Amino acid sequence: MLEKFAIYPGNMLINSLVALGLSALSVPAYSASSMDFSNEYNASSIHAQGDAWFIDRVKELTDGQVDITLHTGGSLGFRSADNFYAVADNAVQIADSLSGTLGGIDPIFLLSSLPFVADDVESAHRLYDIARPEYAKVFEDNNQILLYASPWPASGIWSKNPVTSMQDLQGLKIRSYDRNGTETLMNAGASPVKLSWADVVPQLATGGIEAVLTSAEAGANGSFWEHLNDFSAINYAVPLNMVHMNRDAFDDLSEANQQAILQAAKETDAHNWEVVKQRLKKNYAQLREHQVAIHDPIPPEFQASLEKAAKPVVENWIETAGERGRDILEQYRSQEAE
Repeated sequence: MLEKFAIYPGNMLINSLVALGLSALSVPAYSASSMDFSNEYNASSIHAQGDAWFIDRVKELTDGQVDITLHTGGSLGFRSADNFYAVADNAVQIADSLSGTLGGIDPIFLLSSLPFVADDVESAHRLYDIARPEYAKVFEDNNQILLYASPWPASGIWSKNPVTSMQDLQGLKIRSYDRNGTETLMNAGASPVKLSWADVVPQLATGGIEAVLTSAEAGANGSFWEHLNDFSAINYAVPLNMVHMNRDAFDDLSEANQQAILQAAKETDAHNWEVVKQRLKKNYAQLREHQVAIHDPIPPEFQASLEKAAKPVVENWIETAGERGRDILEQYRSQEAE
């Protein structure tokens, strides 16, 4: 019993040893590893909800030994384009980043937003499975690990007036989210402006843009009906967000907790691909509730013209990405043909 040990004022060595023993008894069975998780989108977005699901699984699998705090709405000051180097430098331990904004780091990150290549969830999932090793390699080369993907529903066009023909696109000041979208929309005759998500609503409010290339999901989360009246389901692409973690922060965990992180990531990946399949119905209900006109499907001649405008963008990407990009698309297209 502790009360049997006496502390002797004249003996500093014994006092120190006893104090150390008492301190050791007061240390908990483990000390939690605390991490911050950066997400540019708001808490009700499909991505933030998927990230919260991951965090809950990590907590369960590690018995609370890994404590992850999700920061939504860009509250840490990092946007998707900032997250790659913020995580590499361990300024933040985990981040959820729109893949296309990382296209300047490596063209592989523009794969999921190639226009009209994988324009439904099932196709996008197959393309991701083929390309995942290449994504993972880029992260690994930059002191990070790829945890899981966070897919968007297919991108469409939000606008003040209906956009259902090429004529409606002419000169339209429309937001794009990466280089692929900017080039495709320019080819189609629009006047695109590449904007980070955080800048979209302010630009809508001030008239800097009059349309947005994004999903019904994103528009619903941004309450676009306060500024725009129409949504055209052009099924441009199913872009991905990538959730990535600092390698040093991962290595600092116990082996058991590392395995728990990887298990939670694997489960979240599967979870996110299932959730996105159900999201469009919910989004369309929200749009109708707020009197947004939905054009789904769009006229076939409009779809054909958009795909024609997109063809050079895909060809340019293959040239830039090189052999690995060509191999990924060839494998993907051979699976599609089966």
